[in-house]
Amino acid sequence: MTEQEHVAAIAALNDACRAEPGAGWMLTAGVQALGAAAVGHLVAAVKDFDAFTDDNNPHGERDFGAFELGGQRLFWKIDYYDLDLCMASPDPADPAVTKRVLTLMLVEEY
Repeated sequence: MTEQEHVAAIAALNDACRAEPGAGWMLTAGVQALGAAAVGHLVAAVKDFDAFTDDNNPHGERDFGAFELGGQRLFWKIDYYDLDLCMASPDPADPAVTKRVLTLMLVEEY
């Protein structure tokens, strides 16, 4: 696999992670405190996020985003862990050895 194919595989897996809220998604205390209705809108914003630029996506993996909704500035990021969630994944392009964790947070919680 070329480096370009490796990055494209990681980006596709990250897009799939964003598309399926639930297991693997973490919402910080600040996000949860906004209430269920706001969380629903924020989750939809993460799922629909496509404003990737060289600034927020320098490696092409689509693993980070920043946006504003309802007067709140938020970040989301995806981290790659081994299957036991103890260490970094040995290969983020391989779902057989990687668990993704998407964290949605208020900017001030970063």
